Amino acid sequence: MLFTAFSNTRLKTKNRIAMAPMTRSRTSQPGDVPNEMMAVYYKQRANAGLVVTEGAPISAVGRGYSMTPGIYTQAHIDGWKKVTTAIHDEGSKVFIQLWHVGRRSHSSISGEQPLAPSAIKVPDQVFGPLPEGGFGMIETEQPKAMSQRDIDNTIADFVQAAKNAMEAGFDGVEIHAAHGYLFDTFMRLESNQRDDQYGGSQENRMRFMLDTLKAVADEIGGDKVAVRVSPHVTEGFVDEDAEIIQVMLTAFEKIAPMNLAYLHFSENISRHVEASESFRQQVREVYPNPIMVAGKLTKATAQELLDKNYADLVAFGTPYVTNPDLVERFKHNWPLTGFDADARLTLYGGGEEGYIDYPEYRA
Repeated sequence: MLFTAFSNTRLKTKNRIAMAPMTRSRTSQPGDVPNEMMAVYYKQRANAGLVVTEGAPISAVGRGYSMTPGIYTQAHIDGWKKVTTAIHDEGSKVFIQLWHVGRRSHSSISGEQPLAPSAIKVPDQVFGPLPEGGFGMIETEQPKAMSQRDIDNTIADFVQAAKNAMEAGFDGVEIHAAHGYLFDTFMRLESNQRDDQYGGSQENRMRFMLDTLKAVADEIGGDKVAVRVSPHVTEGFVDEDAEIIQVMLTAFEKIAPMNLAYLHFSENISRHVEASESFRQQVREVYPNPIMVAGKLTKATAQELLDKNYADLVAFGTPYVTNPDLVERFKHNWPLTGFDADARLTLYGGGEEGYIDYPEYRA
């Protein structure tokens, strides 16, 4: 099933393999503008039926990593057009991941104090400007609790970013609600200590994500909207959340009538627990629409998820860094180039090295 086309009323792809979103920080400066080198990078990897781009900040305050490509200026839109054209020329579909990092940021990156549901900081680092010059990992900053106006403005920013994405030629948008970023922090008890309509009860804590998804779907159509979640990952938090699984399952029930393009699970990264068989069955009971799973999958484990109907699409991240021809390698059982220490060194920032210079396999 990996290599068969996927088709329903919301999404059609040439195979069931997706390229997962990965921050690479290769934009042109100033302005964090997508460029020709990025277009080459994505074109090389457009053997995937669906490409999900690296996270694109929806606004300056939503930015948490330096040199990530935005989607809130005309220059961003024009730059992304190079990428979408390159991917479409290879017969693949492409969704842009819309990103607001919340508290996982620093004012030296975004220009403003980071936003969060509550003014709670945890030890964390992001890729940003170093005091001595250059870029590297820096400690995040104390966030500010969002006001109602901040929340309303953020929803409006997501809607505008989605409209910008349509202008740039994307097939859809994926809203990032995972990994300790903005929406994830609203849904978890540790990071959300609000006493308004966005805090307290489980229904209140999922409200911000649901309201944003609905606003974006109303603007561009639910068939062009997806959402990424990570209920089994505790990245960006001190402790596991005892209620997050139930919060998510209830949210999936509420999302189902929106008929989104897909629901994307990010798993098996950072601190995590494995998703159980019973969880996957529970998800299928409450969520009838397409599901994508990513997280250190192999060809075999990906095929198993498809065979058991726990996923309709399977996404690969770091294997695509070093294997631009990943689908062909899977098809022919060719060996994969590993993601080693050298590859990690060139993951963020830099130029062509470790980005577009990985060769295709020669049998």
